[in-house]
Amino acid sequence: MSQAEPLTEFQSPWNEDFINPITFKALYDDKNLDFSFYVSDKDIYTDVSSHKDENIGNSDRVELFFRSDLALNPYYCLEIDTAVRLMNFEERPGKNFDFKWNWPKQDIKLESTIHSTYFLVEGIISLKSLRDLNLLKGNKIETGVFRAKYKKNEFGQFTPTWITWVDPKTEEPNFHIASSFGLFHLE
Repeated sequence: MSQAEPLTEFQSPWNEDFINPITFKALYDDKNLDFSFYVSDKDIYTDVSSHKDENIGNSDRVELFFRSDLALNPYYCLEIDTAVRLMNFEERPGKNFDFKWNWPKQDIKLESTIHSTYFLVEGIISLKSLRDLNLLKGNKIETGVFRAKYKKNEFGQFTPTWITWVDPKTEEPNFHIASSFGLFHLE
């Protein structure tokens, strides 16, 4: 991954809290897209109230969304927490989620490492799966790169700070719109 160009300009347009550094990198070869998230974090929150994937939605995590076009009909979401639990789903406009859909298991591999001051989430996605889903067009992939950071509020509840690579220019946090995506060029 050392040859990959890092993405480091992450922000939370809806929150003025300090954002700990995040570095996203991706490389590809003739078969796979390899990616990594290096996230500075000394206080990782993972919801383990049960073993269901829905708890990922209440945990510190990183996210990759892929779309085939501006219509977002459909697009695909991968949300990965530090316990390497994956919540993946297909979505259509209007936040029409299909949680029964899954990225083909043979086409994705994930791992995570937690250290005292950071965590690392790494993955491999087959280019075949990206082509099969009409997400890889020539050498381009339309992608959203996100992070959810949970912090305990004054009432003892964990609430998210939504962090994004591309500012979607919305008043409220929303990654489920076309303006939240950027463009990866495989070069």
